[in-house]
Amino acid sequence: MISRRRFITTALATLGSSSALANAPSYTPRPRMRGLNPLSPGRDGLEAILKNAGLSGEVVCAVADARNGQVLESADGDRGLPPASVAKVVTALYALDTLGAGHRFRTRLIATGPVQNGVLQGDLVLVGGGDPTLSTDGLADLAAGMKAAGLRQVSGRFLVWDGMLPFVKSIDPGQPDHVGYSPAVSGIALNFNRVHFEWKRAGGSWAVSMDARTQKYRPEVFTSKMAVVRRDLPVYTYQDKSGVDHWTVASGALGNGGARWLPVRNPALYAGDVFQTLARAHGIALPNPRQVARMPSGSLIAQHQSDPLPVLLKGMLKYSNNLMAEMIGMSASLQRDGRPGSLAASGRSMSSWATANLGMQSCRLVDHSGLGDQSRLSANDMLRALVLAHRDGALKPLLKRIYLQDAKGRPMKTHPVQIAAKTGTLNFVSGLGGFVTAEDGRELAFAIFSADLSARSRISRAERERPAGGRSWNRRAKRLQQALLARWGQVYGS
Repeated sequence: MISRRRFITTALATLGSSSALANAPSYTPRPRMRGLNPLSPGRDGLEAILKNAGLSGEVVCAVADARNGQVLESADGDRGLPPASVAKVVTALYALDTLGAGHRFRTRLIATGPVQNGVLQGDLVLVGGGDPTLSTDGLADLAAGMKAAGLRQVSGRFLVWDGMLPFVKSIDPGQPDHVGYSPAVSGIALNFNRVHFEWKRAGGSWAVSMDARTQKYRPEVFTSKMAVVRRDLPVYTYQDKSGVDHWTVASGALGNGGARWLPVRNPALYAGDVFQTLARAHGIALPNPRQVARMPSGSLIAQHQSDPLPVLLKGMLKYSNNLMAEMIGMSASLQRDGRPGSLAASGRSMSSWATANLGMQSCRLVDHSGLGDQSRLSANDMLRALVLAHRDGALKPLLKRIYLQDAKGRPMKTHPVQIAAKTGTLNFVSGLGGFVTAEDGRELAFAIFSADLSARSRISRAERERPAGGRSWNRRAKRLQQALLARWGQVYGS
């Protein structure tokens, strides 16, 4: 388990001040290679691999011995590029160090008055506790707990408080309104602040539904509304009308039926809306939810706890969930420095922590998910974090297994080179960072960042979901990563 301040060690001093990373060469001559797989482009050397990648923009990379931080090979290792979702590795370390591995998030129901003969003489308050994994199932458990506590009626108001964390309308306002990976963020989130939109052909029109479904429940949602409009483009439009998300969808894009998750922009009222429905299923009629700016004091009626932090972090890294990263990261900033004024301020707090605790010399992060393309991280800075995390041992089990691929792009799951890493992808931005277990068992830490910021700057907001040339650029970036991993895993494991 990573303990608080454990990152401030003699190892950090060694990495930060010695030649291990401070004076990393731009190129290290490769040692004599033995027993290379025909897949490996390692015989061409690092410079040739980068030159032949056919990738526009910039590429920076570095690899080091994970045990002692000795840099084995590097190309522009001190140049900062957008890390994309590789930034979530820093967020995971930040949260573990600040909140602790035993941390759980709590969502509570509190009563501002006494419960007499089943009637609450006061207000019922749904209190968000920063849980990024709260689902409709969790709210259903809270509703059942409320009934078990003997509450049958509320004489006052039904309030929702989400002020534990600052409200963010969209993680990256530059993204299209309808993409589910950039929802609103606040102190409460339900179903990752997404609502399920489904449509089916019904005669000459379409039947549409908006719900907060899980495998167990499918409550209809009234705080998100959808209208089908006869047009071809734009596919979606969005307006916030008094706390209700109003969407329109182009009829020309619907076909005969389908479904997708849309982002929620008013998370407090969304959670209150769904809880009201679930309470009604237990025979408890609640007033319509109202958002409240200050958390009222009161007594606990019921609560729902998240899984322990490492379980959440493993899911965050595996599925690259942006909402989880932002809520967990801002919760860590709250614990460390007090409630951040904004997402960007929380990103600065994490950057300062990374500089002080991980030796990151040029870390500049504007959020915790990597979705904002103004963040900058260098390959050498990423190595510093990975080498320290490797010594503690808490990070690697949380990372996703990445496989080397054969000539047809198929994963080679029995290949002796094993990789545990975090990927990162934005339009014309690709990153990968983590650990390689070489053929002889040697543990390596690595980071690869690629970006064509000029091409990215030319993308309009409407094109962000599928820009021209984006997929082919990303494929080339992935092939470059594969080539570098094959080289490092075999050259430095021989």
